Amino acid sequence: MIDRAHLAALVEAERATYERRHPLSRAAYRAGRASLLGGVPMTWMNKAAGGFPVYLAEARGARVTDLDGHAYADFCLGDTGAMAGHSPPATVRAVRRRFAEAGGATAMLPTEDAAWVGAELARRFGVPLWSFTLTATDANRWAIRLARMVTGRPKVLVFNYCYHGSVDEAFITLGPGGTIERDGNVGAPVDPATTTRVVEFNDLDALDRELANGDVACVLMEPALTNIGIVLPRPGYLEGVRALTRAHGALLLNDETHTFSAGPGGCTLAWALRPDLVTIGKAIAGGVPAGAYGVSAEVAERVASHREADLIDTGGVGGTLAGNALSVAAMRATLGEVLTSEAFERMAALATGFTAGVEEAIGANGLPWSVVRLGARTEYRFTAPAPLDGGSSAAAGDEALEDYLHLFMHNRGVLMTPFHNMALMCPDTGGADVDLHTELFGAAVAALTGSRV
Repeated sequence: MIDRAHLAALVEAERATYERRHPLSRAAYRAGRASLLGGVPMTWMNKAAGGFPVYLAEARGARVTDLDGHAYADFCLGDTGAMAGHSPPATVRAVRRRFAEAGGATAMLPTEDAAWVGAELARRFGVPLWSFTLTATDANRWAIRLARMVTGRPKVLVFNYCYHGSVDEAFITLGPGGTIERDGNVGAPVDPATTTRVVEFNDLDALDRELANGDVACVLMEPALTNIGIVLPRPGYLEGVRALTRAHGALLLNDETHTFSAGPGGCTLAWALRPDLVTIGKAIAGGVPAGAYGVSAEVAERVASHREADLIDTGGVGGTLAGNALSVAAMRATLGEVLTSEAFERMAALATGFTAGVEEAIGANGLPWSVVRLGARTEYRFTAPAPLDGGSSAAAGDEALEDYLHLFMHNRGVLMTPFHNMALMCPDTGGADVDLHTELFGAAVAALTGSRV
């Protein structure tokens, strides 16, 4: 249905417009190549459909402004890191009090804020005892170590095309002959097949078969896949996962870093899940680096029974800056005053409107596409119906279409996540932002299909 020559011409035209609009960003990128690996401070920032990233000048709420003075309605929100909005005032006040007034960002000493944050996370996610990290990746790494210790088992089970940060065990996929390393995995310390089992999401038979080997310490999962496109669980699937992990003696570890969009306690609260461990990061400190992992009372007891384990010094669980005074203060303010239940209700309502606008344009232009929502997060896919496992979701990707839509939106004042077509709402997102995307998405697909706008 898509004329590929026409699509290529549209991408070329949008890319030329992008380059004309961003001379200062282009110059900054070129200058950065002299001292920065890949020309950027973090190599993922090279994921830019225009050939180079735009440079940030300032950001507030749901708006960002680039170095060339262009303002955007921001639905990327730092790929979830800024789901609380950019520089939320409550978090700014807390950081200023801690850093400028009280003084001391990190001192290897606890603060009273930490117990408040632990109790709030326990209330939201249902596991009672928490510890802090600086990233969700580290939260996952440390939770996996604890799971291996208390079960005495060596392996982790993940889902095909899952995303858990840069956790080594997660860079694995299903190939024709079994498990293989994910394409592009850099410098793997070991073949991930030696550490990990992998199955498709929504396949309980495969999960049962792999757990039956008796060597899986924990099932590490997002309750809904996100970073390969949103893949929702079939009815009863997550209940089945919980039953199988218990039957086979494996712990269940829910990574809520992206699925936090489902509500104030992520999918764990929204869907009444009962994991043994929970990890989260990115959004919980309003953009200040922070992550956390929580454990059930039973897991905590099993950890404590391992008196030989060194969790204070060389045990491989912890970091000098983890739980520092500044990040914990930011978490308390963000969870207590910004990402509240009321905020999530508004965000989900906006995402519902966003989703409806996309569905209407897809239908009006006769495209075999779909759109899926998870609370405040929504994403459109180039297939219908929406995929129900990671392999099918990966197969539905279309780089040329993604580049076209990202560039079309960007050149007209809407910032989407550069990975896939994810849009996220924050407490400062407005109805006008959603309406702008709806208008532009309709115009983009009409130009693509040759329909009248």
